[in-house]
Amino acid sequence: MNRLFGSVRSRATLGATLVVAVALVTAGFAVVLALRSNLTAEAGTRAERSARAVAFDLAARTAYEDLTGLDGDDGPVQILDEDGGLVAASEDLERISGTATDEVKPRPAPPAPGDDDDDSDDSGDSGDSDDPDDFDHAEDSGGSGEDLAPGEIAGETTFGNGSATIDGDTEDYRFAAVDVQTHDRGRLTVYAGAPLAAEHSAVDTAQTAMLIGLPLLLGVVAGVTWMVTGRALRPVEGIRREMAAITASEDLARRVPEPGTHDEIARLARTTNETLTALEASVERQRRFVADASHELRSPIASLRTQLEVAAAHPELLDLDGAVEDTVRLQHLAADLLLLARLDAGERPADSLVDLAALAREETAGRSGVVVRTEPAQVTGSRGQLGRLLTNLLDNARRHARETVTVTVRREGAWAVLGVADDGEGVPEADRERIFERFVRLDAARSRDDGGAGLGLAIARDVAVRHGGTLTAGAAPTGGALFELRLPLVEEG
Repeated sequence: MNRLFGSVRSRATLGATLVVAVALVTAGFAVVLALRSNLTAEAGTRAERSARAVAFDLAARTAYEDLTGLDGDDGPVQILDEDGGLVAASEDLERISGTATDEVKPRPAPPAPGDDDDDSDDSGDSGDSDDPDDFDHAEDSGGSGEDLAPGEIAGETTFGNGSATIDGDTEDYRFAAVDVQTHDRGRLTVYAGAPLAAEHSAVDTAQTAMLIGLPLLLGVVAGVTWMVTGRALRPVEGIRREMAAITASEDLARRVPEPGTHDEIARLARTTNETLTALEASVERQRRFVADASHELRSPIASLRTQLEVAAAHPELLDLDGAVEDTVRLQHLAADLLLLARLDAGERPADSLVDLAALAREETAGRSGVVVRTEPAQVTGSRGQLGRLLTNLLDNARRHARETVTVTVRREGAWAVLGVADDGEGVPEADRERIFERFVRLDAARSRDDGGAGLGLAIARDVAVRHGGTLTAGAAPTGGALFELRLPLVEEG
């Protein structure tokens, strides 16, 4: 299971399917609720229409037995008096719920006034049933609470749900209640119901359609997402296979395929190839470095061994000065290689304050033919590494200068600039970048046989870069070479 859902394709398919499922379920519930609400409202409108039709007949003094709405064709009807008693109901009504009473048989009609008292005429107008003042005390029996005049129908309608059984058929109904103030029967409340069968049928049909259609639609979404993500990730799989082949063969000259699109995967492929190019160049540079280092180490070691072997056989022929010179040369080369190894490993320089002016005076002390012109300029970094940088520049300038080497330190905006210039032949413009490569010595330098291994300027530039600066070669005003070191200036606080 973990392996199945460990791929981007599987997770994308699952995520898309879940999102669509949540959206469809939410939309389905909303549709069902809206459908149920609309159909229920429609049933309520039909029920209100039936109730008001009966109320209109009652306001027109139509007798209960003559009411057309009690035939049960349009749904169950109940008529309640102001005391909540049932005075009329639909024919064949067997059971009802959801109204103010569950009675289905009307109460017996009360005796007419005057039937039990022969002296009713002496009691004034108390027996006059046509007097509307007899119904001013009518109470709400389930409809609205409006005060109504005789013959007036309430404008407010109340609704409720229930069920009823008519002639053996039981259904759910939406009931509407309307009050009417009659002339001769007081305040009555008419309950009329409209069947909810259409609402139930429509809702059931919608739910069934969703239960059937939802899994099918989710299957389609999952299948389409699976195919689309597979097609989109196919170049990624090609990149992965090629990278695995490169790793297995260790052939950094190979490149991953780049799709012809302009999307993220194409950019990933291009970035991967750029990384491989940089890695190939780095490995090739490292191989050349090892080969050149081996070559440079071989010469002093072979010379020293030869001298020692000769001295062992013929002590009187021992060239002690030559042995010491080769040993020193070997020591310097080993120190240079060690420093380059530390720089390549990303060793961070210390964050101490270094005054370039003081450093320049210190490093040039005791050197002949060196002119120093400085102003205070503080930077942060390793005093030892910056001293090694300046020493390498001075040694290089001294080897090529005719008479004078000039060292300057100045402030230039946000930079501290250290310059080392000589009055020699200078560096050809075409070689001004190449001289910073490792083990590179120009023909003129090689012919001098001064023991240099071609690492001094490479070390100087690496130290400059590690300190957040630059080291460039140019032409000096005197016609020789000018090396300028630029480092971020630290303002004195």
